[in-house]
Amino acid sequence: MIKIPEKLYFKIGEVADITKVKPYILRYWENEFKIISPRKSNSRQRVYSKRDVELILDIKQLLYKEKFTLEGAKKRIKEIQAEKAKQLDFPFSEERYRSTLNSIKKELHSIRKILVGP
Repeated sequence: MIKIPEKLYFKIGEVADITKVKPYILRYWENEFKIISPRKSNSRQRVYSKRDVELILDIKQLLYKEKFTLEGAKKRIKEIQAEKAKQLDFPFSEERYRSTLNSIKKELHSIRKILVGP
């Protein structure tokens, strides 16, 4: 098991060192696997989250060790994510969470208006 450092974000060179995957392959996988979504820093550099690095390691395992095709790996990654979502077993529907978050957001905006003014 590869140890991922405890950081919020990683530059592409760091991800390449951790995963032992060349940067040009990482950029290619970004196009193929839409779930890998590094942000861009102010200097337009890719910054990957820890979750992105974990996904890259999963993809590498599927492609290089288990010999999946790109299409097979995409399908398997979706299955893995669906399994993880089921394991979370949320007590409420996604719509209820979304509705609650929207009402919290509205409440925060009204508090901000009171504090800052219109």
